[in-house]
Amino acid sequence: MISALKNTLTLVLAGGVGRRLFPLTKERAKPAVVFGGIYRIIDFALSNCINSGLRRIHLLTQYRSHSLQRHITLGWNISRADEFIDTVPPQFRGSDTWYRGTADAVFHNLFLLDDDKPEYVLVLAGDHVYKMDYGKFLGFHVERGADLSVACVQAPRKKARAYGVVEVDEGDNIVGFLEKPEDPPSVPGNGDFSFVSMGIYVFSTAELVRAVVRDAKTDTIHDFGNDIIPAMVAEGKKVCAYDFIDENRKESAYWRDIGDIDGYFEANMDLCDVDPVFNLYDENWPVHTYLEPDPPSKTVFADERRKNSRVGKALDSLVSPGVIISGGVIRHSILSPNVRTNSYSDVRNSILFHGVDIGRNARIKNVIIDKDVIVPEDSIIGYDREKDRKLYTVSPGGVVVIPKGHLFE
Repeated sequence: MISALKNTLTLVLAGGVGRRLFPLTKERAKPAVVFGGIYRIIDFALSNCINSGLRRIHLLTQYRSHSLQRHITLGWNISRADEFIDTVPPQFRGSDTWYRGTADAVFHNLFLLDDDKPEYVLVLAGDHVYKMDYGKFLGFHVERGADLSVACVQAPRKKARAYGVVEVDEGDNIVGFLEKPEDPPSVPGNGDFSFVSMGIYVFSTAELVRAVVRDAKTDTIHDFGNDIIPAMVAEGKKVCAYDFIDENRKESAYWRDIGDIDGYFEANMDLCDVDPVFNLYDENWPVHTYLEPDPPSKTVFADERRKNSRVGKALDSLVSPGVIISGGVIRHSILSPNVRTNSYSDVRNSILFHGVDIGRNARIKNVIIDKDVIVPEDSIIGYDREKDRKLYTVSPGGVVVIPKGHLFE
């Protein structure tokens, strides 16, 4: 297995526009969106790589990549000469268009394979949250002698309708791929569940090159799930489904495609629970990131003469470095670095990005506030949905989103 790891190159698809996460993606790529206060979404895939022993990694960037590139440069430096994590913007080799799909992104960067000459290529999405040992996945691929292996998570059939579903035989060989089917095929021996593609692939290098070159010459949407997998199955290639082994080690497998505002909000709010489904505190599988040299967080004005609801305190919340809770109460919320809340403010069930300042007497509930927003005194946000819709973006689930640098009238 050590040999397979050394002969594997990782390509992370990190150029997604993330339209359904707007306005959080107004000025940054989806993988660069903050998660859990101190992390970026990209940190989870990269941490999986490091924890798995994979240290030759190219991030294929595209839209609004500056924030992501800066995060990688500052926080993901690998010093050894034969190891790297780097960002690769579109090269426009042989084409003057942006990437037309996931397979097209790889096609336009095949020159990276010429440089590194790997035996295997691991292709990852840069916008999912999960814990996975890619070494086990590679071992499965090598043992099966597969041309392509697809990581799959078992999902209840009703939920599987929202994803790409793979159909397998008794030997875990993929015999079909269906995009958002009304009647998803079940996992053999488990009729209530279906295999959902996680958008994680291991290719034998020669097969990857052949597949994406052929696809580039055809009229498709140039997507791995929609085009590459079905074509390889139709050609009789050995395409296998790998049943996801979750390093999160909870009762049910945890994998989140952070697709929209409500999904993003729910995944973050889970982290505030007493026993969150996703464990950030596992020393055996650390999540790496970049942190500025901020001072410790602190709470002030715990004066007994104040009413209990108006002292500076945080309950059931994640509080990052540099946060100052200068009076006010924080409940079931996530405060990113250098957030400040002022006297008599009340923040509930909300996510505050870096540098947000909550004014005195402000009341905030079910709100995501992006970076460097100053919320004026006496503001009330999240309590009147119709009023909020006139002023801000409000998700179908009722989450209010205030974009980066928003100026209040």
